[in-house]
Amino acid sequence: MSTQPTQPAEPAPQPAPNAGHGGTPATLRSTAAPPAPGTDALAGQTVVLRPTGAQHVAAFMAILQHPEVARWWGGYDLERVRRELLGPHGYAIELAGEVVGLIIFHEENDPDYRHAGIDIALHPDAHGQGLGADAMRTLIRYLFERRGHHRIVIDPAASNTRAIRSYQRVGFSPVGVMRRYERGGDGSWHDGLLMDLLREEFQG
Repeated sequence: MSTQPTQPAEPAPQPAPNAGHGGTPATLRSTAAPPAPGTDALAGQTVVLRPTGAQHVAAFMAILQHPEVARWWGGYDLERVRRELLGPHGYAIELAGEVVGLIIFHEENDPDYRHAGIDIALHPDAHGQGLGADAMRTLIRYLFERRGHHRIVIDPAASNTRAIRSYQRVGFSPVGVMRRYERGGDGSWHDGLLMDLLREEFQG
């Protein structure tokens, strides 16, 4: 990515539990989830995605509090970082052993709507080196090949044109604008852009 996007994790909008299939309640369908995500590091061409732990909290806070990042990832304190960014669905992005960013994913495991969503934040000092693209392709490959997904979504702010261009270079396509999708730091609601990537479209 020429300039790396930073956008907070938000679950993609999902159909109501009774939507589709003649209104069959989701509770009557099988919801068996795939095996739990592993704890192995994922190696990209340049970066390594390291499973998150308490040792990453300070580095994550430094990244999220940078003004260029906080614009999109506002409201993170130590408690929220520990609660939302640590665990089997989060990775520290490392370059030569140094944490330069974070990338996380979430999964919808209802078999009729199964997909994954991802979000990424990179320290501005690491922009312009292709590190974010490498991290995204590495995680996407893992989600397609080892987690069995066929579709991955990401949802930058509609005004975050830099992120949108970066995601398009990785292979994501715009699906549509989600009006008043997320509340900004100013307290007002802002539009988001839903983007997705299908397995057969991925070249990584």
